[in-house]
Parts: sequence; C-alpha cells; structure tokens
Amino acid sequence: MLRIAFIGAILDEPERAQVEFNSVVSSFRSIVRSRCGNPFPEGVAVVSLVVMGEVDQINALTGRLGQIPNVQVKSAISKKEFQ
Repeated sequence: MLRIAFIGAILDEPERAQVEFNSVVSSFRSIVRSRCGNPFPEGVAVVSLVVMGEVDQINALTGRLGQIPNVQVKSAISKKEFQ
C-alpha cells in the first residue's frame, strides 16, 4: 500500500552536500511528487519533499539522505493508505 509522506531536510553546508543530496533524490524520483528548496544567506538550505510510495521506499530515501554528511532529515508518514 502507498502512503503520502513529508520529508524535511536541512543542509548545513549546501555547497558540500547538494551534489550527493540531489543524486539520492533523483534515484527515488519515481516516488517524489513535489520538491521545494530554500537557500538561506547564512549558509544553510532547507529542502521539503512530498513523496508517495511504500513505507519501505520512504524509509529508504529518508535513511539515505540522513547518511549524507551535514544533512539533517525528518519525515512524517500518513496513516492513510492508497492503492
């Protein structure tokens, strides 16, 4: 069953993390429905993702992003299931 989830990421040093971050998100493009990135002049970027996929896929994406140095990730997964 599919679920909708929100994934929020903070890139503490975007210039160091963005290439790998973008690569990981691209590898999960089949579940990514929306992406919004906001750079801050203080040297931080915030990225919001809305995804729809199996819980294992969502957790895999969140886990891979969380392994990138200088990236902090949190997610919220809906309880409602879709087919």
